[in-house]
Amino acid sequence: MKKVLIITYYWPPSGGAGVQRWLKFAKYLREFGWEPVIYTPENPEAPAIDHSLLKDIPKGIEVIKTPIKEPYTIYKRFVGKKKDDSIKAGFLSEKKNPGLAEKISVWIRGNLFIPDARKFWIKPSIRFLKNYLSENPVDAMVSTGPPHSMHMIALGVKKALGIPWLADFRDPWTNIDFYDKLMLTKRADRKHRALEKMVIRTSEISVAVNRRMGSELKELGAQNVEVIYNGFDPDDFKGVEHISTGKFEILHFGSINSDRNPVTFWKVLRQFINENPEVSGSLNVTLIGFVDHSVSSEISKNDLEKFVHILPYQSHNDIILKASGASIFLLPLNNTPNAKGITSGKLFEYLALNRPVYCIGPENGDAASIIRECNAGISIDFYDKEKMKTYLKEFYSLFREQKLDNNIDLSKTAKYSRIHLTRQLAENLDKIVLRNY
Repeated sequence: MKKVLIITYYWPPSGGAGVQRWLKFAKYLREFGWEPVIYTPENPEAPAIDHSLLKDIPKGIEVIKTPIKEPYTIYKRFVGKKKDDSIKAGFLSEKKNPGLAEKISVWIRGNLFIPDARKFWIKPSIRFLKNYLSENPVDAMVSTGPPHSMHMIALGVKKALGIPWLADFRDPWTNIDFYDKLMLTKRADRKHRALEKMVIRTSEISVAVNRRMGSELKELGAQNVEVIYNGFDPDDFKGVEHISTGKFEILHFGSINSDRNPVTFWKVLRQFINENPEVSGSLNVTLIGFVDHSVSSEISKNDLEKFVHILPYQSHNDIILKASGASIFLLPLNNTPNAKGITSGKLFEYLALNRPVYCIGPENGDAASIIRECNAGISIDFYDKEKMKTYLKEFYSLFREQKLDNNIDLSKTAKYSRIHLTRQLAENLDKIVLRNY
């Protein structure tokens, strides 16, 4: 077995989308000749806790944890948050009218905490890993961000020890959709961009989660770019069958922030109900996870409270069971300049659940391409009211006729299984090791 050190901020029992990519890689890496060694904080600021993910940690795996100092306690006091409140990316507030304290916090985060609020873990981690790796050598190293401080740790280790390095970008750095909201000075912007280029030009391989992000990394100067998508773990869906609730169930799981709020869809849904009164007795829309105030506001504005039910964050296991009863899956993408390059992790789990996907986002984007490729549903532009209504009617008619069986091309979805994706990862780790001999 070759060994790979994986530097990740997110690890169970932390929950949410950020943890699953590398948890699932670690789960299957041994099948392809690699023994994972995890380096992660002892006391991270977790967006959620999900103990159901612990079952996926391989038996006997080495998980190294060291303490991290983060400014979140001070931040929460400063803006009047409770100790247990979760923190949004970039300290961004999604209140209707963020206060002065929150605006100051965003400025401090963007201009002083570079690349992010985990920066205080960089130097202690480099020192620790240099000592640890001198006695416990590995064949390769992975860093996954955000937070991009994980890449800075790997950069320091790379400079000191020369270990072959794969830098994994789950989300962009300077192309992230909230980057322009960080109120950056020119100096801070230059520093962010300089660090980003240093990472992608020093690592042997830069990995992106979709084609468009891969193209962006190449434009920034990355010499070797690989696209390894997010995916679904077949184990999570064993024995899970579609059991109708008797309702026309439109379901979404995961966070919906203000950028992802499908404003036009809520208006169209109201019109659809008005024009088709019989829908009223069978329609149910379920949103599981964090929902921004703007979403609740639009639901109320369109008099949809009777039909839309918002449930709090649930464990991954519970979400899969709940989602098995869906008629169709709602997939609103961020209505931001980088929308074409967004491929939400939930898309692949929707594919595994084998029900139609109703995607709201660019019809020429990466998510739309995957949906077309797999014959998995429909993608509709953010503002195309007529198309939204047409497909609501079509899916509802199929539901009434009990013909809402999806025709997903399973031969196409197979390449998005976590096992296949881990094989792809292992092949790239093999490459960078061979290249260094």
